Amino acid sequence: MHRRQKAKILVVDDEPDTIIFLSNLLHSDGFKPITADNKKDGLQKAVEEKPAVIILNVMMPGEAGVTMYRNLKRSAQLKSVPVIMLSTIDKKTFLKCHNIYGQYICEEMATMDRFIEKPPEADDFLLTVRELSGYR
Repeated sequence: MHRRQKAKILVVDDEPDTIIFLSNLLHSDGFKPITADNKKDGLQKAVEEKPAVIILNVMMPGEAGVTMYRNLKRSAQLKSVPVIMLSTIDKKTFLKCHNIYGQYICEEMATMDRFIEKPPEADDFLLTVRELSGYR
């Protein structure tokens, strides 16, 4: 029995193990995972592939995850794409941590679509992706 291919999901993470794990989860649930291991490639693929959801590692080198999130939400073409932020730290700590860059950034990050701690629990992760992509 062949499943109908679901939406494209972009995974942006600098950790190969996380990319493999999330891609396999998404593929097993019928999604089409697209991957990038840095901000530049992630932004390019977001524009080219028009994913239904973007999964973004917050803690990439050089504030790349935070910067990419800000670029996505400031782009007329990409701002409506839901973003799941992944991090090894909890959301409350993350938002406090980024408050040092000024209230403006902290408020902007507080509007994230979803924030999931690594490693994500498979069923909850897929439920979140289904919800945000419209495939329940």
